[in-house]
Amino acid sequence: MYEAPDILMMAYKQPVMQDELALLDEKERHIPGSVQYAIKRYNKHPQWNLDDMGMMVYHYKKDDPGQNFLELRFCIAGNVYCRKKEIECNSCKLSASPACSERIDTVDVLSFRFLSVHLSQFAKPRKLDNTLSEDILNFKHVSSFSKVLSLCGRTRMVLEALLSHSYTDSLENIFINAQSQMLLLYSLECMLGEKEVEGFQCKFLANESDREKIIKAREVLLQHIGEPLTIKELSRKVAINECYLKKGFKEMFGTTIFDFYQSQRMEHARYLLYEKGLSVTEVSVMLGYSSISHFSTAFKKHTGLKPCELLLH
Repeated sequence: MYEAPDILMMAYKQPVMQDELALLDEKERHIPGSVQYAIKRYNKHPQWNLDDMGMMVYHYKKDDPGQNFLELRFCIAGNVYCRKKEIECNSCKLSASPACSERIDTVDVLSFRFLSVHLSQFAKPRKLDNTLSEDILNFKHVSSFSKVLSLCGRTRMVLEALLSHSYTDSLENIFINAQSQMLLLYSLECMLGEKEVEGFQCKFLANESDREKIIKAREVLLQHIGEPLTIKELSRKVAINECYLKKGFKEMFGTTIFDFYQSQRMEHARYLLYEKGLSVTEVSVMLGYSSISHFSTAFKKHTGLKPCELLLH
């Protein structure tokens, strides 16, 4: 199996001993066929001098395609962890965090592993003029590799959101699913050498208020994961016309509104079935499906499995 370099050691530029790592917080998820992630926050040693880093790991196994995966790794220093994060103290309320004794400087290590079955939903059928990103998503690149990624402003914003959000349980799952998809998009752009876009093809996106409306539309979709909205309803909620909404969403997030919503919906269904142990009927109702058969068809189209088959993995 291809072994990529340890990103924490690369950021520190020397081996890190296990007894030097004081774990403050961690989150992990390993649902079959879904994005698998681990977010670990360590107490930063006063003498550590680390560089923020990102890395893409492409693991290819010709004789066993089921073992193919794409992994994103990040090491970020300079954030803080609050030991009273469950209770907002006066220091937080008064924005006095630098002087707060409950806040600790951290080194944060995040990894997101996308299996081939999960990436297939994003990959287009192979064409003669395929781009490198399509080759990677389709696992047509025939050798494993790792590549250091520069961290653009958009990537940093997503990572900061992942480290500082206050969601729990189902809402946390929905949030992390959506953010990990954005990390995948931005990392592929970075790997291909694309510069951070200063302008937009859709001229109306030059207006900050219109960009904020598109971002708000994405948030509204996540908030209504069990209450499907029409484009007309969504456009009214964020006060932008339907045409601008559809074009702006595709340009800013690299996917259509329907594909994004359906993807998040099915990933959350996978979580509810596997992690929460809910029945197919319960999940179907929670996600707003009119019948179990409609839900099962959509789930199999997205995951390659019937809902009941997920529990056999």
